[in-house]
Amino acid sequence: MKKLIKNILFIILLIVLAIVTILLGSGYNLYSKKIKEQSIDSKIKEIQEKPNYTKLDDISETYKNAVVAVEDHRFYIHKGIDIIGIGRAIVRNISQKELVEGGSTIAQQLAKNTYFPKNKKMDRKVAEIFMACKYEKELDKSMILELYANTSYFGNGYYDIGSASKGYFDKNPSELNDYEATMLAGVPNAPSVYAPTVNFELASQRQEQVLDKMVKYNYISNSKRDEIISQKEKYQNYFNSKR
Repeated sequence: MKKLIKNILFIILLIVLAIVTILLGSGYNLYSKKIKEQSIDSKIKEIQEKPNYTKLDDISETYKNAVVAVEDHRFYIHKGIDIIGIGRAIVRNISQKELVEGGSTIAQQLAKNTYFPKNKKMDRKVAEIFMACKYEKELDKSMILELYANTSYFGNGYYDIGSASKGYFDKNPSELNDYEATMLAGVPNAPSVYAPTVNFELASQRQEQVLDKMVKYNYISNSKRDEIISQKEKYQNYFNSKR
């Protein structure tokens, strides 16, 4: 019986290894194909030519800190993929018995936004990893964060931080206050749900998650978190008036 169990486990291991090998090969081929079609330099130039492109220095500091805190708090440490973050996400998702946390870094999300926006296949996730490492190798962290902000979708047809800032708040990204910046930082996670003009209550709940992460990673204090949340009614009335 023990021998049978060992044989079964060995066969399962071989199957898993075969699947992983196939996915790695398929993902790398997809990555290579995309890079050959358009280099990273060419892709960056295309993004920077967008009418609402915003330099990192012209984006609210609170927004930048909020994005790093909620999306990739080890952003300034890793080289494109966060093994610890992936492991934590897997453990949490298994314990919660649902998908409650992702493991994608900002570089991986940038890869998705720029090269694989409509691809839903499994090999796309592998290709994202190769592309994220390519971004990290060729660009500094500031440029990666700048490109992320300029390629994220914020709902309502706003495909960059400049459009979202003007569309939602009639402000430039540098003029966003703490409430506005932290709300926008949470939207790209699920724009069809968290866009404040779609469901302000859900947008506020997501914003609180952003603020909790900012407290956890020492970007703001608990009192600052509470101060920001206290403006909720004001902005609820604001968005109601825009309907």
